[in-house]
Amino acid sequence: MATKKAEPAAEPAKKETKKKTQTVQYTTQSGKKVEHTITHVEAQSSSPSELQHITKGNATPFRILAIVLWILALGFEVVAILLFMKKISIINALPNVWQAVIALGLDLICLIVGSQMWKKANHMDPASEKNKLKVRLQNNLGVIVAAVAFIPFIIIALTDKNASKQDKTIATIAAAIALAVGVLTGIDYNPVSQEQLQEAADTIKEDVFWTAGGTVYHTHDDCGHLANSGNLFTGSVTAAVEAGKVRLCKSCAHRDGIENVVTDNAADVENLERVDEQPNAAD
Repeated sequence: MATKKAEPAAEPAKKETKKKTQTVQYTTQSGKKVEHTITHVEAQSSSPSELQHITKGNATPFRILAIVLWILALGFEVVAILLFMKKISIINALPNVWQAVIALGLDLICLIVGSQMWKKANHMDPASEKNKLKVRLQNNLGVIVAAVAFIPFIIIALTDKNASKQDKTIATIAAAIALAVGVLTGIDYNPVSQEQLQEAADTIKEDVFWTAGGTVYHTHDDCGHLANSGNLFTGSVTAAVEAGKVRLCKSCAHRDGIENVVTDNAADVENLERVDEQPNAAD
């Protein structure tokens, strides 16, 4: 009698994302006709741990890019030091001190772009407030790297006995300005935490709206900040966070009276007093 081979157990079905699209048209109070193509997106995660896994994956490329740029920044600092100490010369027609200043400029560019990438990653995959040390390190890493990228050069420039007073002054001032700019651009003035994202999901139960770019979601598809966006996405706050949208539009928060959810800094206090354009009638 032939023995029937046991069939392998079926793998659990993966959760599919169902997307439904609709078109919404309206006319603002100023008479502008607006049309949105809105695609509904289902959240992929069903628990905070699953959400964290998704956001970590979204943030990883930005963290890697930030680290690469920071390494390049430190490399340019080394080049600047060698140029200032006249160990090397790249452009013979240009004094070494000015070659060093150019290297410091490239150092600063890599530092700034890297810091922006790191802050974007932190917003997509924020640390938990339960680990205060990790929060401080993660949110201020750009500042730490800025210090490492310029302070050693300043120390060497000030203590190099072979450098002229004029060269020391030029190099120190250039590095000090670069350090100040690097620190200011490395600070995250409006950080996000895991708890804040969870609080937003618990507070806002209705679907929200967002665009493909940016990190902001809206509670109204007729928000004035969306008037020039043809394609919108809608879903729960969790779905928005999975898409990298971690802040509620400040105008929408003001319109709905929401106070306990992290918002964006795009609008100042005066702009908050402006009433968003409302639709007069749907076409």
